[in-house]
Amino acid sequence: MTPSESLAHHRMARARATFDDADALIEGKRWNGALNRLYYAAFYAARALLATQSLDSSRHSGVISLFQQHFVRTGRVPQETARALPRLFEKRQTTDYGDYAEATRDEVAALRVQVAAFLKACEDLLPPPESPARPTDD
Repeated sequence: MTPSESLAHHRMARARATFDDADALIEGKRWNGALNRLYYAAFYAARALLATQSLDSSRHSGVISLFQQHFVRTGRVPQETARALPRLFEKRQTTDYGDYAEATRDEVAALRVQVAAFLKACEDLLPPPESPARPTDD
C-alpha cells in the first residue's frame, strides 16, 4: 500500500469513528454536538479521497472545493450525495458559532442519513486495503 493509500484509509477510519461519536451524541439528544460530529465525519471522508490524489488544503473551504473539482465534477461521487458536505459546513458554522443557533432532532436525523450515504460513496472509491500476507506452501 502506498503512503497516500495508507493515509486515505487512516482518514476514513477517523471518519467512521467520528460518525460513531455523532450517534452517541444523537442518543444523548445533543443535537448541536451531533451535527458538528456529522460534519467532521464527512470532512474526514472527503480528505480521505483527496489523499488518494495527493491533494489537501489547510482550509475547510479548500477541501470542499478540491473535493468538488476532483470527485463531483468528474462524476465519481454523485452530485446529490456530495451536496451533504457544503450543506453540513454551513450548518456547523451556524450552530458552532451562532449564539442562539440550535439544531433540531429532525434536522440531525436527516443529515445523519446523508452523511451515511456520503461515507459509503467515499469508501467505495478507496483502493482496497492490503490483505495480510499469507504463508506459501513451499
